Amino acid sequence: MAFRQWAGSFAGGSVSSAMARLNARHPWSHNDHFHRWILANLPDQRHTALDVGCGQGALVAALAPRIGHVVGNDADEAMRLRTTERCGGLANVAVDGGDWTEVEGPLDLVTMVAVLHHLDVSAALRHVRHVLAPGGRFLVVGLAPPDSLTDHLWDAASIVTNPVIGFVKHPRVSRAGVQPASYPVQGPTMTYDDLCALVEEVMPGATMRHRLGFRHTIAWTKPA
Repeated sequence: MAFRQWAGSFAGGSVSSAMARLNARHPWSHNDHFHRWILANLPDQRHTALDVGCGQGALVAALAPRIGHVVGNDADEAMRLRTTERCGGLANVAVDGGDWTEVEGPLDLVTMVAVLHHLDVSAALRHVRHVLAPGGRFLVVGLAPPDSLTDHLWDAASIVTNPVIGFVKHPRVSRAGVQPASYPVQGPTMTYDDLCALVEEVMPGATMRHRLGFRHTIAWTKPA
């Protein structure tokens, strides 16, 4: 994360602090921003869905009107409680805190938003491939440390556009200041290129793309 590391160390960290204050004036959720992409790429068959690492349940709630039965899974008790509160009136939603690999399939949709890098990536991909129904979709919004020139260019573009996107989404200035993350945070270690190679090995034909907001997306449909 060269650009962010530079900002964090340059001039005693003043550049990084100034950027954080600027972004805090117009805050936006980088993860929630991609829910619209997920909803636009749902499978044709929509009986069952699993959102791994469901966090505060925003995506689970968004999927509920579109999927017959939705399971939100999260290892963090506080996150499960927030999801349960958000989805309390939705009869087709279940919130689970067990091992996500024990959720019964076949599943028509598996989603992971900023979660894959928390897992054993190879094992997770292979399990998803196994548990998906034919025609089922795997949709990922992920993070990776920048390594190649392309990675760094996307990182730089994300830094520049971050406050602009925030202003468009949240034009009224927030007075709350810089806030700590409201969910467990873990930095990614697998590079984009290494992940791309692994995804292609396990899920041939998957589409993986860089995105603004320091994110990438993966979309794969299990062959019939």
